[in-house]
Amino acid sequence: MSENEQTPHPPSRALRVVQALTLIVIILASVAAVYLRDHIHDLAGYGYTAVFLVGLISNATIILPVPGLAVSSLLGSVFNPWLVGVVGGLGQALGELSGYMVGYSSQELVDRGAVYARISTWMRRHGMLTIFVLALVPNPIFDLGGIAAGALRFPAWKFWLSCSAGKIVKNIGFALAGWYGIENLMRLLQG
Repeated sequence: MSENEQTPHPPSRALRVVQALTLIVIILASVAAVYLRDHIHDLAGYGYTAVFLVGLISNATIILPVPGLAVSSLLGSVFNPWLVGVVGGLGQALGELSGYMVGYSSQELVDRGAVYARISTWMRRHGMLTIFVLALVPNPIFDLGGIAAGALRFPAWKFWLSCSAGKIVKNIGFALAGWYGIENLMRLLQG
């Protein structure tokens, strides 16, 4: 081994705890997601709690999608859409911490593809704005943003704050679409 090569240090005890907790959270969220997919119609009776929990679970799963925005839209038609948007957005932002924890705890698992590289560059230059925009726009690549934020050791509170802001705005939009009905919303936007 040459002098320039370094032996990797074993993970610290704290990092191993974070890795174990990350794995537990992802497994529990995945099990809950499978359960919720079959029982999504039973949630309306639980009100805002359902909005929060579905938002949390739908965004804590990295592989298995659960329709968190659909629940916000559906329950926005029944409950106060502004409150549904806030509660759903906060739950979703909390769930997104699972992707952040994956990036934080295991840089070896971090994607090295072109999309990840671009998001990582955006994170270095405009961290909070990048997370806000990724959270605001419905897209399948937000998890890469969370993983990049964790791998870059972007402060967790800044990640959660910017993620919450984007998710809340997005969820309010979907809840209002449910409240007013998509047809009425389209008429309102057209003039």
